[in-house]
Amino acid sequence: MNEDILVSPQDVAIEQQKFITKVYGWMAGALAITGLVALYTASTPSLIEAIVVNRFLFFGLVIGELLLVGSLVGFVRKLSPVAATAIFILYSVLNGLTLSIIFLIYTAGSIASTFFITAGIFAVMSLYGWFTGNDLTKFGNLLFMLLIGLIIASVVNIFMHSQAIYWIVTYLGVFVFVGLIAYDTQKLKELGGTVDATTGDGRKLAIIGALSLYLDFINLFIMLLRIFGKRR
Repeated sequence: MNEDILVSPQDVAIEQQKFITKVYGWMAGALAITGLVALYTASTPSLIEAIVVNRFLFFGLVIGELLLVGSLVGFVRKLSPVAATAIFILYSVLNGLTLSIIFLIYTAGSIASTFFITAGIFAVMSLYGWFTGNDLTKFGNLLFMLLIGLIIASVVNIFMHSQAIYWIVTYLGVFVFVGLIAYDTQKLKELGGTVDATTGDGRKLAIIGALSLYLDFINLFIMLLRIFGKRR
């Protein structure tokens, strides 16, 4: 005779904590890799000169990042946990190479202070997303549409060089990524109650979750750096 297996709220909470711990662990590791690679590249004249002077190399790195994210998100179920992990780490390395140019634009002190501001905002919004009783799904759809608009506006402004568009994208970007941090955290909390973080699929989903929060953090950091960063 089949019996329904009842899962207690305590068991769900334990699974959620296991899952989110892995997510934040991978995210923190990726941020550390990106930061170290960016700092090393910026302090190595031959590397930073190659990235700045050779536009083909720079845009090649950007295209490589997009391909890695696309393959990780689009084919994660077909990838092994090791392959998914390798792609995520490689992406964080490439992102460190492209982000190294911020050390040529902004002072080290303002980069550090902006990072801590970003970390503080991220922590607050993550806690809100985790503990709020409000359903943030409806806001997620709006934020996604705004994000698409930001991407289109940013691409257009590469050719227009409009200061007005630049600052609209910047301030609206802060709003969008602050909201996405809370939304993605709530979504990952719900997901954590339905997966076993110790399985291969669970590890791959943790990588995808870490990628989402990593992108939220990095993009919020860039937007805030535009506002608070002191140029050299």
